[in-house]
Amino acid sequence: MINQSVSKSVFSLLNTDYVKLNKSWNYRNIVSPFYRLYLIDDGLGKLHQADKTVILEKDHLYLIPSFTLCNYHCPEFLSQYYIHFLEESPDGRSLFSGQQSILKIEAKPSDHALFKRILFLNPGRNLIRSYNPKDYQKQLIIQSAQLQNNDLPIAVYLETKGILLQLLAKFLTPENYNSTSTIPNKILDTIYFIQDHLSERLIVTELAERVCQNPDYFSRLFQEHTGARPLAFIQQKRIERAQFLMLTTELSLGEIAAQAGFESLSYFSRVFKNIIGQTPGVFGRNNHTI
Repeated sequence: MINQSVSKSVFSLLNTDYVKLNKSWNYRNIVSPFYRLYLIDDGLGKLHQADKTVILEKDHLYLIPSFTLCNYHCPEFLSQYYIHFLEESPDGRSLFSGQQSILKIEAKPSDHALFKRILFLNPGRNLIRSYNPKDYQKQLIIQSAQLQNNDLPIAVYLETKGILLQLLAKFLTPENYNSTSTIPNKILDTIYFIQDHLSERLIVTELAERVCQNPDYFSRLFQEHTGARPLAFIQQKRIERAQFLMLTTELSLGEIAAQAGFESLSYFSRVFKNIIGQTPGVFGRNNHTI
């Protein structure tokens, strides 16, 4: 099932470049609807999450899945290749659904070659205006990058897509990635059902009933394999859907709230602020235009 789902996903390039950073690369509470992929060339940096700190060190690859909240810090200097790319799927499922940890693996010489190749194929896809993640996740930048992909020669488009898949596949190891095959079928089916029906009314007792489980047992089992109770998981996925729509469409907040499955704009605003730390209006103003 997971292979069929991933085969429907489209991974498209947003930005790529080689940069040298300094102490000014110091940003907090960054969360974006796209993936970040780093290859560290020299120096040292740090990515902070609530429960851990990941050191950015030379000759290592790092993957930050979409909607992963973290802080960025460079003590002195840091040089890196970076790739930002978007994952889109018709059913809203993600390859890293439920995986919001920073992943790290050792880089090989072939990885350096892949980064250099994608840069060669896609000149001018750098972030000229700012290295602040809160700037380069804004709507116009994302839309501009997607338009550039449409204008690529077909051979360049396919090779770029192939490089993204090669680099992404390197992180799908037992050490770095918890395969959904370890999740009970009833829980996995529920996760996919939630993703497919976010705009509809979802009740935990009914979710338990559809997989023939006691609600309390179902909730405990769901938390054991996803890290969250069903209601918290649903709210998180709805807010992720809302963020994606806010950054990639011109829909009003009311329309976004409805498509994300919230019964009212006030309830949407309350849940959004609890999870993101700011109101949808503030988030929209900060991320809508350059």
